[in-house]
Amino acid sequence: MSGYESQKRQRLNLGAVVRNLSLMATGGTVLLALFTVVGVWRSGERFFENVQSMFTAPQPPPQVDVRSLVVQQVRGVSELTTAIFAMEAVVPASRDRTLGGYTIGKTTLLYIAYGEVRAGVDLAELDENDIQVTNDTIRLRLPAPEILDSKIDVNRSRVYDYDRGFLGLGPDAAPDLQQLAQQETLQKVVEAACAQGILQEANDRAELAVSQLLTTAGYANFSVETQPPADTACAEQ
Repeated sequence: MSGYESQKRQRLNLGAVVRNLSLMATGGTVLLALFTVVGVWRSGERFFENVQSMFTAPQPPPQVDVRSLVVQQVRGVSELTTAIFAMEAVVPASRDRTLGGYTIGKTTLLYIAYGEVRAGVDLAELDENDIQVTNDTIRLRLPAPEILDSKIDVNRSRVYDYDRGFLGLGPDAAPDLQQLAQQETLQKVVEAACAQGILQEANDRAELAVSQLLTTAGYANFSVETQPPADTACAEQ
């Protein structure tokens, strides 16, 4: 047999194999289609209902991190001022003029100062570690109370008396003496506020305020815990 006839026979065999595979694939497709038609015919409307339910089935509910949600809602209040202490004090201040180690004049200033101290909790310090969720109960721990602000209300304060002494020999130091009087007054007002328990009062009112906030936000089961003030809460002022 010549080489030409051998190659021709191989091409004929390969063509037959391809035709057989095509027929098998076509037959499989027709058979699959037939089974599908029969399935639709037997199930009737249920088939289309099943298909529709695949696209209309309810999605799983979204998961919410309750701790993060509570933190966002509470921290939105930022600094929560829950106690204010105000006091008016009369503070004297003076400065001498000396010459050769001897006092030759003295200036005195009498200042009536109105001081105010605000205490509360800084809710910006709250994080997820301060919140525990057990079953359906939320347990929230507040930051320790602190002095948020202390100031002298210059609009309500005044110089009551200013005297440069005999022949006005005392130094003209009104601005400096007034500033000195304000600083001393502010320190006394903060000390008085701490002695009167302003930090404990701030703690008690913060617990009440945050409880009302959680109730308004829709939480039913919760507890709010406070922390004692730091030993340096007043000393740092």
